[in-house]
Amino acid sequence: MFQHLSNPEYVHVLLNPLPIYGVAMGLLAMVVALVTRARGARLTALAVLFVSAFSAWPVYHYGERAIARVLPLADSDGAKWLEEHEHRGERLIYLFYALAALAATAALTERFAPRAAIPLAIATAVLATGTLAAGEYIASAGGRIRHREFRYVLPPEEPKK
Repeated sequence: MFQHLSNPEYVHVLLNPLPIYGVAMGLLAMVVALVTRARGARLTALAVLFVSAFSAWPVYHYGERAIARVLPLADSDGAKWLEEHEHRGERLIYLFYALAALAATAALTERFAPRAAIPLAIATAVLATGTLAAGEYIASAGGRIRHREFRYVLPPEEPKK
């Protein structure tokens, strides 16, 4: 196992569920926290959202390092999906960074500006919803690189720059 951890493509595949599943679980926790109006639950949800959104950075980093090693293994359609996956990731990674920053800000607000805590928690949940959708959009192209069974649509001809 430790040998595989030196391969960026392995680390990318190992870590890539964290931002998506983590944001989904954090969002679910935030909805429960908002419904119950429990401060502790909001803080827990914000912590899960922060860690999950921040985990997109190493996923992106290792994905970038893996491209040169994965491209030769992909067929022509897989290569197109790899380019599309890379393009989507480059454009949308900033949503994850914004979510991490907003979750951290909302957590600090719980302590230093309690009256703003609920509106910021709601804003964090809204951004988490959009970030979750973006994560699925990025991942759907990534899954089609080497998995033909997920290629139920034609590959993009030319990634949009």
